[in-house]
Amino acid sequence: MKQFSAGANEEGARLSRFVESVTTGLPASLLYKSFRNKRIKVNGKRQTPDYRLRQGDLVELYINDEFFAAAPQKPPAKKPAAPLQVVYEDDAIAVLYKPAHLLCHGDRTGDASLVDAFLSYLAQKGEFDPRGEVAFRPALCNRLDRGTEGLVVGAKTYAALRDMNAIIREGLVRKEYLTITFGAPPAGRHTAYLRHDEKNNKVKVQAGPGEGFKQIITNVAVKRVQGPFALCRIGLVTGRTHQIRAHLAFLGAPVLGDVKYGNRKWNEKTGFRTQALCAESLTFSPLPAENALCALSGRTIRLEHPAILDKFASLAKQ
Repeated sequence: MKQFSAGANEEGARLSRFVESVTTGLPASLLYKSFRNKRIKVNGKRQTPDYRLRQGDLVELYINDEFFAAAPQKPPAKKPAAPLQVVYEDDAIAVLYKPAHLLCHGDRTGDASLVDAFLSYLAQKGEFDPRGEVAFRPALCNRLDRGTEGLVVGAKTYAALRDMNAIIREGLVRKEYLTITFGAPPAGRHTAYLRHDEKNNKVKVQAGPGEGFKQIITNVAVKRVQGPFALCRIGLVTGRTHQIRAHLAFLGAPVLGDVKYGNRKWNEKTGFRTQALCAESLTFSPLPAENALCALSGRTIRLEHPAILDKFASLAKQ
C-alpha cells in the first residue's frame, strides 16, 4: 500500500488523474477495477474516479508495487536561466516575459528554460516544494517559439492550469503581437489555409482550402513604416503553428530575421538572426463566474516597452 498527501497545488485535481500521475504503466482497466474493489481510498473512505481532491487529503492506494516507479535518477545539471521577469502575478497565475532564444520547456540539450526559471522562482517564494508535490507541478499554459519573445502564462495551481487552458481553448483571450516585416503587409483581416509538415516542422499557406489544410485568420495593422520595413500589430483569431510568420510571408511581407519563411538577403543585411516577433499583450473577455480566473475578466496584460521597439528603431541606422 502507498500513501500520498494532496498538496495545495493539487486542489481540485480529479482523483483518477492523480492516481495515474503517481503510478507507472497502470492499465486503465486495472485502475477502474481498483476503484470498484475499494482499493483506492481518500481519508480512509472509498471514493469515485471523479472525486476532486482537497489540500491535505490522504490518498491510499492498495495497488501492486510494480506500478510505482523506482526513485528517479538525479537529472543532469542544467544551465542557469536568466533572471525571471514577472509582468503580472496573483495567487493563481504569473504572466512571464520570455526573451528570444530562451526555450519555454527544456530539451535534450540541457539548455535553460522558462519553466525551470518559473519553478525556481516559486520555490524561492515558498509557493512550490518540488519534494512535496505529487500530481501537479506549476506549468506553462502557452508556449512561444524559441526565437519569439513575449508573454507566457504560468499556472501556479491545478485549478488555474485547468481554467486557463479552457480560456485559451474557448477563445476567451485575445493575443496580440508586434512584428517587424520586410515590406508593409496589407492591413485588415486576412483568411487563408495552412498545412503543417510535422516532419520538417514547416508550414505551407495557400489562398483556398485543400486536403490537410486548416483555415487561418490573422488581423494586421501597420503601425509605422521606416524605409522598406514596417512595424505591425498582429491579432490572432486562429492560432496555428507558425501562423503569423507563414501568413505574413504569404502576404508578401515576411517577418524580418525569419530563417524559415523570411528574406535571406535582408536578414543578412540587417543582422537579424531570429524572427522579429513579440507576444505583446493578452486581453481577457468576460469570463464565467465559475472560472477560477474570473477576476481577469476584461483585463489587458501588456509588456511595457518590448525589445522589438528598440530593434525597429535600430533599422534607421542601417
